[in-house]
Amino acid sequence: MALGREDHELHKRRKNGNLWIGGILGGFVLLVFTVTVVKLSSGQMIEGFDHAVRPSITVNDK
Repeated sequence: MALGREDHELHKRRKNGNLWIGGILGGFVLLVFTVTVVKLSSGQMIEGFDHAVRPSITVNDK
């Protein structure tokens, strides 16, 4: 905005809403990052389901 001009109420409300959405999105990213770091630092092998048979994740019924 130009110097000396006051923002319109609509612009103030949009900015406030955008800041809230940005904060929530940033919090979600931080949550996903924290969960990822905790899972990786546990030292266990992380294996996902990728349609491939692996002996380390199959159940032996002997």
